[in-house]
This record gives sequence, C-alpha cells and structure tokens, in this order.
Amino acid sequence: MVLILLIAMIGVPILEIIVFIEAGGYLGLWPTVGAVILTAIVGSALLRHQGLSTLARAQENMAAGKVPVTEVFDGLCILIGGALLLTPGFITDAVGFSLLIPPVRDILRRVASRHFADKANMHVWTDTPPDDDPRSGDQGPVIDGQFEEVNPADPEKQPKEHAPRNPHGWSKPPDRRPQPKIVPPDDP
Repeated sequence: MVLILLIAMIGVPILEIIVFIEAGGYLGLWPTVGAVILTAIVGSALLRHQGLSTLARAQENMAAGKVPVTEVFDGLCILIGGALLLTPGFITDAVGFSLLIPPVRDILRRVASRHFADKANMHVWTDTPPDDDPRSGDQGPVIDGQFEEVNPADPEKQPKEHAPRNPHGWSKPPDRRPQPKIVPPDDP
C-alpha cells in the first residue's frame, strides 16, 4: 500500500506535467491556463450542488430512521472529487469530475461493498427483537442466566443450598399468613 501511494505521489505530478506540456503545445499557454482555471470553477459549482443534494438525502434518511450509508459513501466520493478538481491538472480534473457523476459513484459503491463484504467479519448482537418481529413489544427486561439440571429424585447429588424442602423436589415458600386458631368446643 505504501509503495502504491509513493508511486502515485511521484507518478501523478509527472503525468500532469507531461499533459500540461502537450496541451500547452497544442492550445497555447493562456488557453491551457484558462482551461485549468475553468475546470476549477465548474468543479466547485458541481461540488456544491452534489454536496448539498447528498446532505439533503442523508437528512431525509436519518429522519426516517435509516442509516445513510449510501449518502456517506457519496459524500466521501464528492469530497475526494472536489479536492482533485481544485488540484491543478487535467488528469486529476478528469478523475474529480468522474467522482461527481452519480452512476460512477454507484459502480464504485458496489465494488467497495463487495470488497468490504469479502473482508469483513461482523456480528451484531441485540437483546431486543426488531420492530417487525411479532415477539416485539413491552416485555420487560431481558434476564440472562445459567441453569443446571437437577434430578429431584436424587437428593444426595444435589448441592445443599439447592436441596428440595419437600419430597416432590420443589421448594415451597413457607406460608406466612396468620393461621386461624381452632378452639375445641366446650362439653356441656
């Protein structure tokens, strides 16, 4: 990755210089400088228009409760395209203009999503069902716990704190209600 970045940092300016020399020889000095300035002006106008429309779409998605993934990717492409359009040169202008074209961004988004989907290992855990799940609703808190299966017929194998209090294997809380006092009848 570092080697590719180094080659781009050296190779792109060299290619831009070559294109400037060729364009200057074909068009002349001032038309070439004018073309560079014109692409910067047109690029900034397109950048502003595309950026504002992408921002509006992102706000609409967030208001609808959706994550604006497409708009974030488009915004990143527009940002890079704008930086390339403001950089003097015909090659960087061509790449910058192409990043401002929505179908080109769609192709790049599909390629990037396939690349990241192949590389990604993502797990999403949630403790509540989605809104369209019939089990959703106000069910209270989720309690996570562990259990150990105990055979009530074998009290020797049970831990002392979990031993049953009655022969059926179930613990029953003591009856704390006041008991009526039974008085035997008087003999006449």
